[in-house]
Amino acid sequence: MATRLRKTRRYRGSRNHGWGQVAQHRASGHKGGLGVSGQLKHHYSSMLKYNPHHFGHGSTRPPHPNVTRKWASVRDLNDLYSSYGSLEGDRHVIDLGRAGYEKLLGGGSVSKPYTVKIPASTKSANEKVKAAGGEVLTDNG
Repeated sequence: MATRLRKTRRYRGSRNHGWGQVAQHRASGHKGGLGVSGQLKHHYSSMLKYNPHHFGHGSTRPPHPNVTRKWASVRDLNDLYSSYGSLEGDRHVIDLGRAGYEKLLGGGSVSKPYTVKIPASTKSANEKVKAAGGEVLTDNG
């Protein structure tokens, strides 16, 4: 505020400039509180205007989310063929991606040549299926 608009010239020599006896118009209550006090009371409108996201928090995210994954090993192909397999021409085809499996792992061994359709597979699983005379068809080539 400009000095010419203030009334302090008139109050020179009056000690408290119109604010009573001792320490009035001086403490934190006259300022509306210290810090961010009054955000839900008398400073609510300024909180809505200048800091509308002051209260609340973001959604909680667990540090280790439990993600259910469905994997199959090479040793399980004989059993999976009886459930999800089909005969296309002279090839034994197992569509594990349609059955909900996400990845083929290389554990165990396979005895028959299968054509396995799955979104992902490990390098050892590819080698074992190829060694038995089959092939692995993945989404990434």
